[in-house]
Amino acid sequence: MFSVRTDLAIEARELYKEGSGQEVPGVEVEEINAGDAKVTRVYVFNETGSRNMGKPIGHYITIEAPGLVDNAPKYNEGISKLLTVELQNLLKLSQNSTILIVGLGNWNVTADSLGPKVVSRVQVTRQIFQYAPNEIGPGYRPVCAIAPGVLGITGIETSDIIKGIVDRIKPDAVIAIDALASRKLTRVNTTIQITDTGINPGSGLGNYRNPLNYQALGMPVIAIGVPTVVDAATVARDAIQMLIESMKKRGGNSSDYQFLDNLNEDQKYSMIREVLMPFEANLVVTPKESDELMDSISGIISKGLDSALHPAMANI
Repeated sequence: MFSVRTDLAIEARELYKEGSGQEVPGVEVEEINAGDAKVTRVYVFNETGSRNMGKPIGHYITIEAPGLVDNAPKYNEGISKLLTVELQNLLKLSQNSTILIVGLGNWNVTADSLGPKVVSRVQVTRQIFQYAPNEIGPGYRPVCAIAPGVLGITGIETSDIIKGIVDRIKPDAVIAIDALASRKLTRVNTTIQITDTGINPGSGLGNYRNPLNYQALGMPVIAIGVPTVVDAATVARDAIQMLIESMKKRGGNSSDYQFLDNLNEDQKYSMIREVLMPFEANLVVTPKESDELMDSISGIISKGLDSALHPAMANI
């Protein structure tokens, strides 16, 4: 059976509304226009909402910023500030809280390298608090970071690596960054999702591993994700649907599109699967400018994190 692949809560909400024609029961939504960006806060508050959305109970904040593809410094700075505000609203930290930042993904694959790139740019301070506490001024917190790699490189489940580190250093919160998948090309590399429900490492590229969440680690886990790919099957499905709608609007002989219009989702997926063989579910689409975009977006996220975790860096 065809299933639209997406990691974004706003897209799960859109899919439900498209199918039912109504708002998702058990879900509250707040939409805010922030200049050239849009912030959507989705709160899944009970099991009914969780079941309808296919998402755990919790908060999902999405920043849609189409201008990110232009890589304009002033615009990027504004998105970093939005990210800082939303993170501060989710994180409940004291001045002495220790935070572990985890950069999930494979640094050898551009579309999956967001996490490691962010980790390479964030301001880590835990070592200074440990070995030279007099050298650090007010407005900083102990922050440490790790890019644990992926199972295919390390031979160790990412969740086991993180659990071992958490047990050793006992942070007050974990922030995980990973690549996600979207159902729309317009949201690739232009959308940032923040959630307090944790994350399944590798979900963006379809390599689902053990979850990193409160239940697994025993502490708050904030996940920051950016969709870097679209499932090729989803692109093909949407192209077929757009072709049908375009033919309908133009009028003319209905037999030109009647065959396609009469196909159910399973039949459409069967056609798509035949075209995508032998890759099938493993084929994804990403922009050719991915290298440049990953560098830009990782800088935006790292700056947003630094400002949220270290008040002294908020105006730097």
